[in-house]
Amino acid sequence: MNTQELIKIEDDYFINTFTRQPVVLDHGEGVRVTDIDGKEYLDMFAGIAVNALGHNHPKLVKAIQDQAEKLIHISSIYYNEPALIYAKKLIDKTSFDRIFYANSGAEANEGAIKLAIKYTGKSEVISTIESFHGRTSMTLAATGHADYQEPFKAILPNGFINVEYNNIEALKEAVNENTAAIIVEPIQGEGGVNVPDIEYLKEIEKICNENDIVFIVDEVQTGFGRCGTLFAHELFDVKPDIMTMAKGIGGGVPMGGILATEKVASAFVPGDHGTTFGGGPLVCAAANAVLDAIDEENILDNVNEVGEYFMEELKKLDKEIIADVRGKGLMVGLELTKPGAEYVDKLREAGFLINCTAGNVLRFVPPLTITKADIDEFVKALDEIL
Repeated sequence: MNTQELIKIEDDYFINTFTRQPVVLDHGEGVRVTDIDGKEYLDMFAGIAVNALGHNHPKLVKAIQDQAEKLIHISSIYYNEPALIYAKKLIDKTSFDRIFYANSGAEANEGAIKLAIKYTGKSEVISTIESFHGRTSMTLAATGHADYQEPFKAILPNGFINVEYNNIEALKEAVNENTAAIIVEPIQGEGGVNVPDIEYLKEIEKICNENDIVFIVDEVQTGFGRCGTLFAHELFDVKPDIMTMAKGIGGGVPMGGILATEKVASAFVPGDHGTTFGGGPLVCAAANAVLDAIDEENILDNVNEVGEYFMEELKKLDKEIIADVRGKGLMVGLELTKPGAEYVDKLREAGFLINCTAGNVLRFVPPLTITKADIDEFVKALDEIL
């Protein structure tokens, strides 16, 4: 089938929840993908910050192939070796003590909020405006986007308070004796790649410690090297009680998780929470491969070096249409003075895949293996199109 015939299948049969780009991607290699018509693209979006190692990474592909020949799924009723190995490997790299495997970022955030409420016995959660924590009822209530919430307000749970991001005074005013948790993204992704002041997370940590509030960091988009450290909260020198993760964890295989301190994690007992698919052998084999590659291939060094270079090159684009360049590592936002959707289309036509978020912010979250030469190619095209 050709591109238009395939797209028509979606028009005829899919529930209409996405506005897609008119491209049918077929295969990829490294930082490049090719559509069914043979056109190649430099992937500056990585499946919304998911394909951390790029496409067709040999270590990841082999891990999935090898595990698929053994076991794909066994449920959460039994132990499996990849899940056990990964748990120890990841926790040894962090300040957390316990892990729960989920299937997505929304599920991870839902579980984290449940855990905080169970631990504290309190009923309110504070999150931030322009945040994004998921599309389940509970995580949608935590997501500070009125447009996302409005159609479902009648069924959203009570007890969620959205305050301005990077405004510690607004957060202090919202805290009360019923506050169970504060959930925050170290750097907002969907909100426009918003980087907070260096002391913002430290102040949140202090508020939580002083008021017996659970401090949750949502690292769904910022985790696994995206911002130059394994997890972005490390940049701000804080130790949260709970961290949620997904996206880059499996390099493209759907997976999520919750990490928590022993004190908070102990609030859950068998029956309080669960999942059929979480922590299956296939996804954990993939996650092990990603974590190993991050270490063995010096991925974090590349993220910091290329990310800094990328932002420097973007800042050289002296154009009135550019309002700001911001980000950390390879999570970069280019804020424009006008809507950015047309530039997504123009860049796709020129052979580059990007995304626009918050209306006017071009978001770049390429594979963490991208090179300076790839950046030069992209910035040149971006300069011409702007």
